[in-house]
Parts: sequence; C-alpha cells; structure tokens
Amino acid sequence: MKIALNWLKNYINITQSPEELSETLTNTGLEVEGMEEIETVPGGLKGLVIGEVKTCEKHPNADKLKITTVDIGEHEPVQIVCGAPNVAAGQKVVVATVNSTLYPNPDEPFKIKKSKIRGEVSMGMICAEDEIGMGASHDGIMVLDTDKPNGTPAAEYFNIESDIVYEIGLTPNRADAMGHIGAARDIKAVTGEAVKFPSILDFKVDNQDLPITVEVENKEACPRYSGLSISGIKVAPSPDWLQNTLKSIGLQPINNVVDVTNYVMHELGQPLHAFNADKISGNTIKVKNLAEGSKFITLDEKERKLSAKDLMICDGDSNPLCIAGVFGGIDSGVKDDTTKVFLESAYFSADSVRKTSQHHQLKTDASFRYERGTDPNITVYALKRAALLIQEVAGGQISSEIQDEYPVAIPNREVMMKYKNIDRLIGKKLEQDEIHTILNRLDIETTDKIETGFKAIVPPYRVDVTREADVIEEIIRIYGFNNIALPETLSSSYMASFPEVDPVKMRKEAGLLLTANGFQEIMTNSLTKPGFSEQLDGFNSKENVEILNKLSEDLGVMRQDLMFTALDVLAYNINRRQTDLKFYEFGKVYKKINSKYKEEMRLGIYLTGKNEAENWIRKNESVKFHDLYSAVLKIFDKFNAESIENEEFHNDCFDYGLKLKIKQNVVAELGKLSKKALKLSGLKQDVFYANVNWEALLKMVNVNIQFEPVSKFPEVKRDLSLVIDDNVSYDEIKKISLKQAQYLISNIDVFDVYQGDKIEKGKKAYALSFTLQDKTKTLTDKIIDKTMDKLMKAFENEIGAVIRK
Repeated sequence: MKIALNWLKNYINITQSPEELSETLTNTGLEVEGMEEIETVPGGLKGLVIGEVKTCEKHPNADKLKITTVDIGEHEPVQIVCGAPNVAAGQKVVVATVNSTLYPNPDEPFKIKKSKIRGEVSMGMICAEDEIGMGASHDGIMVLDTDKPNGTPAAEYFNIESDIVYEIGLTPNRADAMGHIGAARDIKAVTGEAVKFPSILDFKVDNQDLPITVEVENKEACPRYSGLSISGIKVAPSPDWLQNTLKSIGLQPINNVVDVTNYVMHELGQPLHAFNADKISGNTIKVKNLAEGSKFITLDEKERKLSAKDLMICDGDSNPLCIAGVFGGIDSGVKDDTTKVFLESAYFSADSVRKTSQHHQLKTDASFRYERGTDPNITVYALKRAALLIQEVAGGQISSEIQDEYPVAIPNREVMMKYKNIDRLIGKKLEQDEIHTILNRLDIETTDKIETGFKAIVPPYRVDVTREADVIEEIIRIYGFNNIALPETLSSSYMASFPEVDPVKMRKEAGLLLTANGFQEIMTNSLTKPGFSEQLDGFNSKENVEILNKLSEDLGVMRQDLMFTALDVLAYNINRRQTDLKFYEFGKVYKKINSKYKEEMRLGIYLTGKNEAENWIRKNESVKFHDLYSAVLKIFDKFNAESIENEEFHNDCFDYGLKLKIKQNVVAELGKLSKKALKLSGLKQDVFYANVNWEALLKMVNVNIQFEPVSKFPEVKRDLSLVIDDNVSYDEIKKISLKQAQYLISNIDVFDVYQGDKIEKGKKAYALSFTLQDKTKTLTDKIIDKTMDKLMKAFENEIGAVIRK
C-alpha cells in the first residue's frame, strides 16, 4: 500500500520530518518498506525559468539556427542559439539555464552546458514541451501567455509539486489502515493531533429525477448496501490535481468519475463503484446470487462462469452488472458518453468476497479491502464524499435520496479489560490515565472503570481487535515496543522447549543423507583378525580386546577400527565383479588401555571403483579423494558443525589424508588407504576411507539454526590465477583471503588446478573465483579493485605466489 505525504497532510497536522514520520509509522505497525521522492514532472523543472526573447537574428553560419538574447531575470540578457522555427522576439519562453538537467527521456537525462554552436556562444536552451516533460510536441518551442516576471521558476508557473511516497508493508490484520485516513488515525494515536475528515455539509439532494430502488436478497453476504443517483454529468479527463494525486501512489487516471471512486477508496479505505444508470433496467438494483454456471463478461473482456456462491449486483431483470466487491461488468461501467450514474457504497462479507476472488483468480483494489474487512459505518459518509467530488469535477445533480439497506446494524464490540493482565503482557506497569488516553485516541472508548479494570468499546472497523490480548496489543504498539526496557533477569510463564541432540535421530538423518547420495549401508561383525592391528603400525596389538572363548583365530579380537571388517566386505563384492562401491557403516570400535576397556561409536565411509555406472552421456571417472571429502562435509553441514580446520597427515594406513578438527578436536580422518592396509584383505584397487568419530561430532553439533535476511545488495565475482608451490594448500589460501577481507568475501571457489610441463616443476596453478558482497551497500569498482589488490599482495608476500594476468 502506498501513502503520499502531501495527501496525508489533508487529514492531520504533521510536524515531523519525512524520515521521522517513517519511523513513527513503522513503530505503530505500518512498516515502511520504502520511501521515495516523486515529482509530477521528472526533475521538477529545477533550473528552468521563465524568460523573454529580446532579440532574434539569423545565425551567420547556419541557415536553420537563430541567435537570440533572452532576459531571464539577471543583470544582463543571455545569448542562446535556438533552432526552433517559431522563435521570435517578444515571446515569453521556458529557458533551461546552464547546469540544469532535462529529462526528455527519463532514462537518459542530459545536462545543459555553456557551449559554442557553429562558432556562437549559447548560454542555455529555449525548450519545447516534450523536452521538459509537459507534453509530446516537438514542433517548436513553448510560447507562454503570462505576465509573470522574467526569472520566475518554471516549476512555479506550471504548479510542479514534489511529494514523498511511503510503501507500507500492510499486514492482513490491519484492515483499518487501508487508506490515508487509516494512517492518519495511527499518527493521531501517537502525536495527539486530531484527524480532520473532509466536510460533507454541502451535500444535498437536488431532485428526484432518477430514483433507483435497492433490493438485497442475500443479507448475510451483504449486511449493508448504500447508493444514490447522479444525473447530468460530463465524463472527461480529471483535473490536474486529481490526476497528480492518483499518479503519486501509482494509479493511472481513467476519467473523472472513476478517478473519484479510486480517490475516495484510497482516502477512506471504502471501495465504491459507479454504474452507468442507463444500463440498470427497471431502475432497480438487486443484490443476489445467480444460478451455478451463469455467464458474465467482466471489464477485462473475459467471460466467466459464476458459482452459485458468487454475490452479484444485478438490475431489475436480474441481469448481472458486477461481481460484488470484486470486479465490474463490461457493459455497465462508465463510458465517455455516460451522463447518469448510480453510485454504490456497500459493506460486503469478507468471507464472501474472499471466496469469490479466489474462485475467479481476481485480485483488485476493491477485493483487497473487502477480503480483510471494511467499516460498515462509513458507507453513507463515503457515498456523500464521492458524490460531492463528482459534482466538483464532472458536474451533475444528486437525483435521488440515499438508498441505505442496513436491516441489522453491526454493533461495537465490548471487551472486558484487567489492569493486571495489561501489566503482565506488556511487561511494564503503565499509568491508567495513559492507557485510557492511548485507547481513546484509537477510537476505542473506555467505560465502566473500576479499580481492577474497565470495559473497552471497540468500533467495527477494527476487525482485528476482538479479545483482551488484542486491546493490549493496541496499547503497546502505540506506547512503543522500544519503550519497554529489558529487565536484568528474564523469566517466563511457560516452559520453552529446548532443542536437544538426539543420537538416534542424528544417525538416521546422516544415513538418509548418505543414502540419497548413492551410498549403501553395511553392517559388519565386531569380531576380526588379530593380524590387522599386528601388521599396521598405526595400531597397537596390546590394545586388542581378546575373546576368551573364541570360535576361531579369524574372529579372535574385537575390532579397533571399522576398516578392519569393512575391507573384507569390499573384497567380497569386488571378487564377485561388483567393483564400483559406495558403503557406509555405523558401528563401535574397542580398545583395552591400562586394563580398562573403551568403546566408541564411529561412522565409516568407503569409496572404490568408478564414480557412477558407465553410460553414454557422462565420462566414466574413478572416485577421487574429493568425492569422499565432499560426502563428509555434507554430514558436517547437515549438523551445522562450524569452524572446521584441515590438517594433512599420512601414516601406515593412509598414503595421504586429512584430519578434520573442530575446536582443536579431531572429528574425522579421511584419505586414500595404503597398499599395506589393502593387502590385508587382498584388495588391489584404490579405496578411499573416512573414519568419523561420531560421538565427538555429536558434541560439536549446533542444533540452534540461525537465519539471516537475504542481502538486498548484489554479489560481485572476480577471478585470480595463481602459480604457487606444490606444498601450498587451499586451506592456507582461504585463511590468507579471509584475513584480508573477511567481511566482504562470501565465498571462494577453486575452479581449475593445473600441474604439468607448462609451468615450473614443483609448482601448481590455481584458478580461484572470489564472491564479494557488502550487506550494507552496493560495492563500487573502487572498493572491489582495492580488495583484489590487497589479496594479490598478500598472496605474493605470504606464499610467494605469482599472479597470472
């Protein structure tokens, strides 16, 4: 919803600056999502003045140009070269002075400069109407009929206005604020300034020449229907003030009658509709439902099949004229030749309009308001207000009494209030007088005051205020959430649920994640051969947990590592031509240390063979270390494990590998298994293995998920190509990068690595992509270039990188 500041000032005295008013509106619940200064003419004609052509002579060096001297209210006339065919001495013209800007095309403004045209100095420009946005003609310069003094700002002559427009993120419960009067009510509640409703004292019925009867058949869907007739109108474009007012909030003017209904709707929040009275047969309006499947052509020229639940506005012959509260019909609307109208101002059921709007997939300004709830007590006031404005801009006479079908008045709501509940929910004890002042300013009357509480009388237009808690919410939003100080100690009247680490649930989620990425779960025996720990230096055979009544030597000890039993499973499958394997296993490992037994839960992940089955569309590639590394990181990301550090290692079991640490604790070891380890199970193809300390990982899990808003400002990507020593890791590069500009770097990617005969031996080339983003503003080229320079110098100084350019 858009609110224009100048329009708003018609209803309440505003002493705050536009920025302060924005904060006030937001604090009361009308969140300002944007604030924009708009002008009826681009640029506001700044730097343009009224001038008088004193002399006009032919240019000596150009047949179609003339040299003029123009009095623009300065000490001496200025010389301007002009190519318009109609320029002549004695004319009053619009002059764009030096350093002013014109907007003939809003996307391509141009600045007026002192210049030489065919050898003659030109100190400005005499303007045509299209050059200043006052029309489309470019046949010649504008010649004004005015006695205003030379030098008068053109903006003053053309009544050019600027305005501040607020974009309000209106929540569905604030139906009362769907108009400028609604916003004024909230400002009144904060400042105490009175809301000034437009006067309707001049309303009077001129004659009874066009009586139209109203019959409401479905009173549940239409509790109140008001209307009147106006004859002798002249449909034409609206006057400038009305067109400019509507344009300020993004509405396109149509004609003076329709524009008035839109104006009043955005003023009061009450939709209205004007019917061509000549299309109302029998001089009767019927508010009713039609048969299922009835056809109706709406203003957008689409034929629609009606539901039996759609409320319709019909004429005396039950011909449909309008879908009530949603959209008008193509035949009954106001046209250029319309001279008589019937003006509707109704209160329709929010449920009825919502269902009809959804059924036909029609969302209009009227349905937007009716769906949320309008004020049943304002229909007649809005009718009189619109009728007076139509008479002002289109002429005509009020030709009927007001028809007001309102059989059962909608009462105010009575809500019993207790001071102790107000204090408890607000978290602060407010003075009783302040409570009553706030509510009274919100049009909520307070009666039956006693020591413990009072009765709040809520008007029907506050559709969201139905309970004691709702009234308290009204008090706190006007008093100000920011005025409630945080206590030194916090307490709660209920027990909050605190997220816990559930090992069973976490194991299930990790398994599902791995399965979704092509892995299969295996379950192996905890008993294994003593030879594994005896032949691999990374294990101590003295720490074996031996079985006293062993069935065989092959099952004589408890495994110290999941790898011991999983390698046999890999060998079993490979020996049966199943060479492409992705396995994972949850299981326990066992050790005896100083006569004490220890068991731990581990997660083992295994990769061997090809990455995926051979097919015609993808290259058949073997699994790599990074496929394993990616699988482990996905699990860490799943559980929000943070600040992961890498440390290279190798031992008797691994040809190479990484230790992953969190807070200096080793949480996983992963890498390529050595030939010595593979030989124990007779394996000859490469196997990549990750040993995740599951219990240690669960201690590092962050169950509190944090969210942050998506940045409004764009990302920028820059690439760098580095030649570095072979022993420099990506982790070192990442640390150097973040040290230089952590607040700007949102992501770093390596998109190419090269080692070969084209670069020096012992070197490698990294192609890096940096994603830069400032969450507070748009990055400029200057900041981006400065950041990349810092990175390049850091790489050169700290790791001896050569930057490839």
